[in-house]
Amino acid sequence: MIERETLTGGINEVVRIGDKVHRPTGPWSPRVHDLLRHLASTGFTGAPRFHGVTEDGYEILDFLPGEVSNFPLIPAAVSVPALVSAAELLRAYHDATAGFARSAPRDGWQLPALDPVEVICHGDYAPYNCVLDGDRTAGVFDFDHARPGPRLWDVAYAAYRWAPLTAPGSTDALGDPAEQAARLRLFCDRYALDALSRAALIDTVVVRLHTMVDFMRAQAAAGNAAFAGHLAAGHHLQYLGDADYVQTHRSTFSV
Repeated sequence: MIERETLTGGINEVVRIGDKVHRPTGPWSPRVHDLLRHLASTGFTGAPRFHGVTEDGYEILDFLPGEVSNFPLIPAAVSVPALVSAAELLRAYHDATAGFARSAPRDGWQLPALDPVEVICHGDYAPYNCVLDGDRTAGVFDFDHARPGPRLWDVAYAAYRWAPLTAPGSTDALGDPAEQAARLRLFCDRYALDALSRAALIDTVVVRLHTMVDFMRAQAAAGNAAFAGHLAAGHHLQYLGDADYVQTHRSTFSV
């Protein structure tokens, strides 16, 4: 009998059947499928491969084996090797998409493309969307928020989640500002972020968090029950508070 398991932690109903995952599709899914095909063609092994769509509208993807951490983060996810390998994997993913981004359509994604288009942003590169092999970040999944855009847009959110740049006292927090700054610099170093992007990083983190709250509110207003639940739980208040926290400590977080 093929093993069947409902996977938890996200906002979609996802089912693992053997070594494949079945996920709901959306109007943007054809763009994501083209992206996954491209990644496979480049030899990038850190993302699931696409295997078609079922008659009832579920995409079929590889199941990436390993451990996934939600919040609060598990010990492996907060380790230095996980942080370092997350930055390196993001860089490898971006590099693998750079050529594709130059010719990829700008429309049809769930979110509009952003200028300058340098790569295909993942859009939600965080521990809860990455797979750990021990304490090494080995893969990334859930490309629903992918879109053409600048590297920094992805790096800013990834750094926010992996440092993480969250005010002490929060259930998502790790360390004090000095410790977070050290992890932030290490992430940027291992990504090989250029000097111009480093100078704009903190401002981009703040804009990114406010943009995410705007998206949550728009989705809730449109009737999305999952995002309405996130607002009811006050998730947006943490993001707005973290944006203020990052602004307050911007000199400490300078990379």
